[in-house]
Amino acid sequence: MSNDHRGPSAYDDPGTPEEVTRRTFMANATLTLGGIIGLGLAIPIVGSLLPKTGAGGGAWTALDAAGWKELQSSTDKPVKIDFVLKNKDAYLPEDSSPESVWGVKVDVEKFKKLRPDIYEVKGGDVPYPAVNMGFAIFSPICPHLGCRFNYDDSAGKFLCPCHGSQFGPEGDHLAGPADRGLDPLPLREQSGTAEITWIRYAPTVPDRIVVSYTS
Repeated sequence: MSNDHRGPSAYDDPGTPEEVTRRTFMANATLTLGGIIGLGLAIPIVGSLLPKTGAGGGAWTALDAAGWKELQSSTDKPVKIDFVLKNKDAYLPEDSSPESVWGVKVDVEKFKKLRPDIYEVKGGDVPYPAVNMGFAIFSPICPHLGCRFNYDDSAGKFLCPCHGSQFGPEGDHLAGPADRGLDPLPLREQSGTAEITWIRYAPTVPDRIVVSYTS
């Protein structure tokens, strides 16, 4: 038979001051270490959910050679250029889909005057040249609510069939509910091939806020 007569209250004894200090230190250290590990995991996870920023945020995609040649030989009439948009991430296999953009030959000084939504309005500027090699490339997505617009030769303007927004050949907003002109995309020529970066901007707002890049 045990000679221990301490009873249940003995287990409530917090121990000596040294033991209490040691237990407190270990508990705080565990919490601190856990917080550091959690923060280390959270930063890359949150970072992967945020859109990339800057001119180098997305991949370069080659435009159709015939379309690019047609644009080079055009005057001031917009040209629709096809390309294959490829998407991939760390979890899904690569996906390809046909896409297109609108290109137009522009005079830089005239373009700047027509497009204050790019050059003068805060939040409208883009972190890359809106005009390169004398051309502007526009996303085919209307900045109002994301519909696809087309160029009307007889009217000499871009017309959105969804809500009536209208834009000039240089993408300047002429009429309708859109809050800004057409969104320019980055353009470059690499080893004789024209390439663009596909960017989706947020609709319904005057500022150009990046939603996603091709990656």
